Amino acid sequence: MLNIKRFVFNMFQENTYVVSDETREAVVIDCGAFYDEERQAITEYIKQEKLTPKHLIATHGHIDHNFGNDTIFNMFGLKPNVPAADEPLIGDLRRQAALFCQLDYQQEIPPVGHFYTEEETFSFGNHTLHALSTPGHTPGSTVLYDNDERIAFSGDTLFRFSIGRTDFQFGSFDDIQRSLKRIITTLPADTVVLTGHGPQTNIGEEAKGNPYIET
Repeated sequence: MLNIKRFVFNMFQENTYVVSDETREAVVIDCGAFYDEERQAITEYIKQEKLTPKHLIATHGHIDHNFGNDTIFNMFGLKPNVPAADEPLIGDLRRQAALFCQLDYQQEIPPVGHFYTEEETFSFGNHTLHALSTPGHTPGSTVLYDNDERIAFSGDTLFRFSIGRTDFQFGSFDDIQRSLKRIITTLPADTVVLTGHGPQTNIGEEAKGNPYIET
């Protein structure tokens, strides 16, 4: 059984997840910890729960989902796994910080450990997350899902009755619509969706009520 801890971090109210199971192995998904107290909160949680992080995974390459990569790298030695198609974005985090946040971002940016692609997997404990390519918000946007638990981490592709923006550089509304259709036809209706911003949802509700999904 998965134990999922959600943190809401940074000025964009981004959802960061620490996912673990009974073995106490864990993955960190979209570490957006920016402020000192946020960085402290996630590291203290991992230590207090006696977790062993095995992977640091980004669902896409935007700065708000990667602010805290240096904290996980420095504390636990994990380099981020990033979608291969988002290599230009992850390599441009300082410019993103200046453009979107008006920040002179001087934090350490750890090197990418691995650029992952469609259908790769991330194993920890007794569980495995599968990568489903869902371009649109960014070219590399990815949903990470656990078949056994029927849980999906959608990043900024799918929100509760909404979707991620496509007007940023490299975004595509046509692509995200195709990705949304793929998500609802690939994942079971009772799949719980843990989003990159805002509350959780599920595939069945989104298939019926999301105005951006063409059925």
